Amino acid sequence: MRYQNRLRPIRNEKYFFEKECSIFLGEDIFFRIFARNFGIIKRTNKETMNFAEELKWRGMIHDIMPGTEEQLNKEMTTAYVGIDPTADSLHIGHLVSVMMLNHFQRCGHRPIVILGGATGMIGDPSGKSQERNLLGEEALRHNEQCIQKQLSKFLDFNAELNNSALLLNNYDWMSKFSFLDFIRDVGKHLTVNYMMAKDSVKKRISGEGEGMSFTEFSYQLVQGYDFFHLYKQYNCKLQMGGSDQWGNITTGTELIRRKAGGEAFALTCPLITKADGGKFGKTEKGNIWLDPEKTSPYTFYQFWLNCSDEDSKKYIRIFSLLSKEEIENIEKEHDQAPHLRLLQKALAKDLTVRVHSLEDYEAALNASEILFGKGTAESLTSLSEKMFFAVFDGVPQTEISRSVLKQGISIVDFLTEYTSIFPSKGEARRMLKDNGVSINKIKIDEDFSISADQLINDKYILVQKGKKNYYIVVAVN
Repeated sequence: MRYQNRLRPIRNEKYFFEKECSIFLGEDIFFRIFARNFGIIKRTNKETMNFAEELKWRGMIHDIMPGTEEQLNKEMTTAYVGIDPTADSLHIGHLVSVMMLNHFQRCGHRPIVILGGATGMIGDPSGKSQERNLLGEEALRHNEQCIQKQLSKFLDFNAELNNSALLLNNYDWMSKFSFLDFIRDVGKHLTVNYMMAKDSVKKRISGEGEGMSFTEFSYQLVQGYDFFHLYKQYNCKLQMGGSDQWGNITTGTELIRRKAGGEAFALTCPLITKADGGKFGKTEKGNIWLDPEKTSPYTFYQFWLNCSDEDSKKYIRIFSLLSKEEIENIEKEHDQAPHLRLLQKALAKDLTVRVHSLEDYEAALNASEILFGKGTAESLTSLSEKMFFAVFDGVPQTEISRSVLKQGISIVDFLTEYTSIFPSKGEARRMLKDNGVSINKIKIDEDFSISADQLINDKYILVQKGKKNYYIVVAVN
């Protein structure tokens, strides 16, 4: 059966009804259903998808070295992307290169991820004006373990596949080099003139920032040797990355040519920017991380949901696994009713489910409805404490004594004397009379009394004043 091997990595056990279903539905339909449900689509037959063409319509090619497409069409090819593990989580800026590897594997080729345990100790000068702080080995190893778990959601590391993804650490081979061995065996093959001609070097030397240390200057040699090592040990013939990495990548292809007489290739994707010129993946509070402890699933979902129409049309091509036909259909529906934000919703769902889970997506969707007035008291109380505070992040908070709540107090006193949500009792009574106050998403009137029974998770009360003004009252001992 043509698709039999593709189904094995989806689950450890073989589906007992695989053969019967595939006969009834047809192999292609059967495979697509299961592949889509499990989020990663494997194609071991390179003729089913053309990698370069896939990236072109998705807008994911910035530069490609001549001969790259011919190499990919000729045979199953191994390619790698490097990630410096300077944090214990990937952020969405990393997803561009990760998605390149995802598409690469779907097209039947073999992807390698290099976690830069060695290069992470140096710091890549590309696109930076100052040298960054260097991490120790213990911190880097911790970061690597965390990143590996996140990568497994995008790449299949099942060893039974002939194009199984590999995860390697360049510290494992770079740490064995002595300084003298490195400058003799690697440094002699590339001239200083060649290295100085790289844009990342020229910008720093020409006065941007505080100059460049020898440590940073040597970075392109270290990365170039990574490519050479992978070429020799794994027959890796292609390196991919962001457009700012072109200089480092081509250093590797040049080293392979001079040191081994071999041919290797380079492909880069555009650096992702926002339509308004802002930096992609950045908010007022920093990066959007894949780790739910750093960026909650709700905040992650909201980031994509709040993208502009122009950005969403670009992002859904880059970050989703939807086909060209599916994306174009969503765009047509979106253009007919932009206020429904169908494009943003499709993008936010696809990524939240893949990075987190279906349950996290449903919780984020539920939380969004609560914030924008469609939620119920039941849906509010179903939120975890972490999700609750993620939803109402930035909402004014005030405290009230738990002992006061146990005694019970009138709603007017609660809103004025104990919380100052209203400046006067007269204003509080007027809005209560107009049905403009809610406690935990329930409309209340002036006769209502507040007690400890209203505490959500025995900790807080949500007050809504009018349509858009929320307040959190936290009970303290």
